[in-house]
Amino acid sequence: MRIVIIDDSLLVRNIISDQIQKDERIQVIATGKTGVDCIELATKLRPDLVVLDVEMPVLDGLSALQELQKRKMGIPVMMLSVLTQHGAEATFKALEYGAIDFVPKPSTSNQFNPEEIGTVLRNRILSYFESVRHTSPVLDARKFVEAVRHKIFKDEKKVVEAVCIGTSTGGPKALQTVFSDFPENFPLPIFVVQHMPVGFTKAFASRLNDHSKITVKEAEDGEEVRAGFGYVAPGDAHLKIESRAGRKWIALGREAPVNGHRPSVEVLFDSAIREYGSALVGVIMTGMGKDGAAATLRMREAGASTVAQDEESSVIFGMNRQAIEMGGVQFVEPVSAITSRILSILKERGN
Repeated sequence: MRIVIIDDSLLVRNIISDQIQKDERIQVIATGKTGVDCIELATKLRPDLVVLDVEMPVLDGLSALQELQKRKMGIPVMMLSVLTQHGAEATFKALEYGAIDFVPKPSTSNQFNPEEIGTVLRNRILSYFESVRHTSPVLDARKFVEAVRHKIFKDEKKVVEAVCIGTSTGGPKALQTVFSDFPENFPLPIFVVQHMPVGFTKAFASRLNDHSKITVKEAEDGEEVRAGFGYVAPGDAHLKIESRAGRKWIALGREAPVNGHRPSVEVLFDSAIREYGSALVGVIMTGMGKDGAAATLRMREAGASTVAQDEESSVIFGMNRQAIEMGGVQFVEPVSAITSRILSILKERGN
């Protein structure tokens, strides 16, 4: 995998180059320090991926990313984002502009852990290419779903009481589309796990709130669940639902990661099954890996309705593909139709 690294710090460029090339499958073919360098090197070398800093002099990362998209070279871009409010906002714009993912880096040099950032970035790069170079036969998801409809599941007629959504790579932009389509009077709570590090989820929830007619917030431990609210799991905390005195409450935990993630889609979905049973709609969307796939099947077996984002609108057809292949998905939809499918399910089930 031929990689170009763009960052205004020579130290960061050298550290990242050394760290990611510890895997012999990755080769750094060039580095640069400005957005202008990024455009020139991408045009000349046509790398397999560009690692691009958000904040740089002369031409910043957002502007460089937009220019790359205009030129339609099809080169995936992974952003390096500082752990600040401004850095988070710029990162979400980058994802809207077409970046495939981001990796956080400390805002000060004395917090910089070369091994840690190198491991994260190396794993993200490898996971991305493993996903896009999937060697199994192309899955016709809708035909596959139709083929397994004969499976016996519990009755689905119970009125829906909650919606759960799980996503990873590509999720921020996809979730913005989904949440912007919910009507102002949406009657149910919506629980979301988006794989995202500490320092970004609160800003992300605020961004979703700005694009939504319902209230969206970062979930807080011990708060009562309210209808018509969206709850985003905080970075580095599992999100679960609990019942007390006939009401539902949010519980956040620091238990071990599940499927390599905290928060984990699997943890949220299993918690929702325990608390709501068949009175659920589960949605699994774009993302690397398998987190949430097995729990989607368990949700479906419990009588809940389940929806997966389709391959064409996914940045990575991974988690959702796994859920479909396990037989846990009832409907497959492009991201633009997911909310309308949820509303249709609610109508069919008597809400």
